This record gives sequence, structure tokens and C-alpha cells, in this order.
Amino acid sequence: MIRRILTGVGLVLAIGLGLAIASGFWTADRRIAEGALEEATEAPFYRLPDPVPSAAPGTVLRSEPILSAPNGAKAWRILYHSTDVHGTDIVVSGVVVAPDAPAPPGGRPIVSWAHPTTGAAQRCAPSLGIDPFDLIEGLPQLLDAGYVVAASDYSGMGAAGPPSYLIGDTEGNNVLDAARAARALDGTDAGTRLVLWGHSQGGQAALFAGQRAPDYAPELQLQAVAVAAPATNLAELLKADVGDVSGVTIGSYAFAAYSSVFGPSTPGTTLDSILTPEGAAATDTMAGLCLFGQNKQLHDIATPLIGTYLASDPGTTEPWATLLAQNTPGGTRLPVPLFVAQGDTDQLVRPEITAQFVAEERALGTEVTYETIGDTGHGLVALRAVPKLVDWLKTAAADGTAGR
Repeated sequence: MIRRILTGVGLVLAIGLGLAIASGFWTADRRIAEGALEEATEAPFYRLPDPVPSAAPGTVLRSEPILSAPNGAKAWRILYHSTDVHGTDIVVSGVVVAPDAPAPPGGRPIVSWAHPTTGAAQRCAPSLGIDPFDLIEGLPQLLDAGYVVAASDYSGMGAAGPPSYLIGDTEGNNVLDAARAARALDGTDAGTRLVLWGHSQGGQAALFAGQRAPDYAPELQLQAVAVAAPATNLAELLKADVGDVSGVTIGSYAFAAYSSVFGPSTPGTTLDSILTPEGAAATDTMAGLCLFGQNKQLHDIATPLIGTYLASDPGTTEPWATLLAQNTPGGTRLPVPLFVAQGDTDQLVRPEITAQFVAEERALGTEVTYETIGDTGHGLVALRAVPKLVDWLKTAAADGTAGR
């Protein structure tokens, strides 16, 4: 199963890169050469000072231009302050991309992008790759539409920090604070209008950011939230997926993160309280491996654990059931329009789970546009949804007053 997922993601990258090169969005030889140079010299950028000075969320600690920015755009790698689920001041890494053209009056709107699963370890951060823009699905179209795009790595990836995998408040704060950081950078001309856009794990992050925005970042004018195959009902998704390699792998990321982050304050949040002895023994190793480049190692560890990973059902075993519920988005009306895209053949985020989430949001009064993308699985759904998303944004976020 993990091979199918990674093949799908690979197709996303290959198709996206092919279209970008064909359109002149990137010049391939320049992008590869400059990206390779930056990858070879970027490690010192991510080293945090000791001690890290405290600062308000969204404050930029460090930034540097990215030479391999898309044609017609300028980009920066950033370290910025955010807060985790416990309210602790942390530092998070990411990238910001802006059109290289005069900004309109009032500044450019921002899209804060929340990436799908790439892993959970520091080295799995999207901004560390030879092309830190690969996973930003819809980047060419969003830049053409005049958006500044901010892309958080999430806490614990890139820059050192507490784990964040499927921890909704941490991820949501990181996504909102990336937008704040984009506004603080000289040269972006970013205003206060904000759209949230995320895929898979990033869908959960974007939804939490949307729920938290009015209280956490009231100075940002949230206009719309858009998600593709979002991770919503975490207990049901885990139950549906844990019978194959993908579920064991993703479970390892989540259980390791929850044990680390909630363990000190929540009795019983230990790996051996929910996993078999062999599952608990393998989890930290799997959680240190990335989906890109370490697929074989993940596959070798996870395959023997299929059917023997969980000791009990996390959806009914405390404290795991409560933690999964707390980190499941929804339950409150979003104050802005919501766009949801779902592939009809998705075997990771199941269509029926997404459909149930949409129904629940509509019952709460959220204005939802639901698009089923035909003959599409998990890896390609966000890319294939981009044309519909861009058209939807022209209405949903046209004047900065959506949902207000």
C-alpha cells in the first residue's frame, strides 16, 4: 500500500514539474543547479541559537532568499516563532513565495499552504528538499492569481522542536503563523487577507487553522478554507488504514508524536499501552524515517507488523480515544466558505469518511462546496482539484469579506 501512496505522490511531483517546465514556470537547469547548491549549504540555516530569544507568534527569527525561486517569483526560506498545543513559544521553518511584480493597493492576499505527510522527523521537512516548492500543489496558479504563498514545515520538521504529526492545534498555529511571517518579510507586500489550503495531513492542519484563526490570529482576514482528502475522523481513518503498510507507517508517526507531546501530562499515553510489544519496539525507528527516500526501510519494518501492530482499538481505549477526538477537526461552524475535494478511488483517506465530515459541517451551518474528483486516488487529488479551487476562490475570496 505504501508503494501505491508513494507512486501517487511521485506522479504528483512528476506531472507538476513537467507542466511547470513546459510553461516556463521553472527553468529546469537553473532550478536543479541552484537547488542542489542550496541543499548542500542550508544546514546552518536551521540551527537555532541557544537560548532562542522569545518573541510573538509570526516573528521572523531568520530568513534567506532562495535562488531557485520559480520564474516570475521571489522566495525565502524562513525560521519563525509559533506556539505548540501547550502554548509554548517554539520556532518553525518553512518557505514563502511571492510574485515578482507590483502589488495591488492594500497588499497581496496570502495562501497558507499545509503540506501532506512527508514524514515526521526533522530531515523530512519539505523546505529541506532540492526543490522546496515541489509539494505546494497549485503554486503556479496561485502566484498567477496574485497570492503570496506561505508553506510551513510544521513543528519538529526542519527546525528542532516538539513533534506535531496530526496534532491539530500545533499544526494550525504553525500554518497561521507562517502567514504572519510572510507579512513580516520585506518584499512580499503581503496584506491581511488569508486563504488556507491543505492536503491530507495538511487538510487537518488547514481545518484547525480555520477554526482557530478568529481567536488566535484576529488581525488576519480569513476569507476561505480549502482542503483535499483531509484527515478528519482520526480514529476511523486509523481503523480503516491500519490493516496495510500505509496505516502502520502513519500510525507510527502519530503514536510517536502523541506519546512524546501528551505523555508528560496525560497518564497512560505510552506506546506499550496501545501497541503490541513488537509494534512499540518498532515505532520510534519508523517515526524517524521519511516517506521520500526511505520507502524501502519503512516497508521492511512495517510489513511484518500488519495485523499485529495494535494491541487494542485506539478509538475506544483511553487516553488515546480522547486524544484522537481532540485532534479531529470539526464540531464548530467555520466562519468562512469551505472547499473540500475528494478522490473517488482514494484508499487512504476514504471517501465515505470525508462525505460524513462534509455532512456534519453543513449541519453546523458551514458553507461547503464539495467536489468529487473522478478516477483519482490520494496522491493526485489536490493537483487535480486546483482548477476548481482557483475558480472557486474567485468568488469565495473575491472581496475579502467571505463569511463575514
